[in-house]
Amino acid sequence: MLDEIYSECESHMQSSIEHMTHEFKSLRTGKVLVSILDTVMVEYYGTPTPLAQVATILATDATTITVSPWEKNILSDIESAIARANIGVNPNNDGEQIKLFFPPMTVEQRQESVKKMKTMGENAKVSIRNDRKKSNDKIKALEKDKEITQDESKAAQERIQKITDNYIAKLEDILKEKEQSIMTV
Repeated sequence: MLDEIYSECESHMQSSIEHMTHEFKSLRTGKVLVSILDTVMVEYYGTPTPLAQVATILATDATTITVSPWEKNILSDIESAIARANIGVNPNNDGEQIKLFFPPMTVEQRQESVKKMKTMGENAKVSIRNDRKKSNDKIKALEKDKEITQDESKAAQERIQKITDNYIAKLEDILKEKEQSIMTV
């Protein structure tokens, strides 16, 4: 019973961290990553389709991404989808492929990316704390229903706190590492 609560809590906390690291893909760092286009959806035969499923996406150097559609007739659809995605650059269509030229990041842009990253980190921390509260509430309900003793309840809540501390520490390490990668020129 308590083991279920512990594992469910850990699972939710791990999901919070995974969600945060997935959100990081939308952040711009020193070199361009093709993952910045992960959220771009292209209208493909009337169906919104992820860009990666209709084109080859390559980072040709530290500041350029090349998008080569598998079907040339959707080139303009891809161009407009990228423009709508508002990723900070305008797509350049040469009739065969689309090139995205990202200027080198200024210090202010790097600081702005770090700010966004920290906001994402705070949201993940709030989510982890909410998971802790939910788990503690379940433990208190078990104690109230006399399914566990007061001592077991206290020990279980302490274990939930240790799990929480562990995930917050993991999150902090990820944030420090990401901040370092963003601020490195």
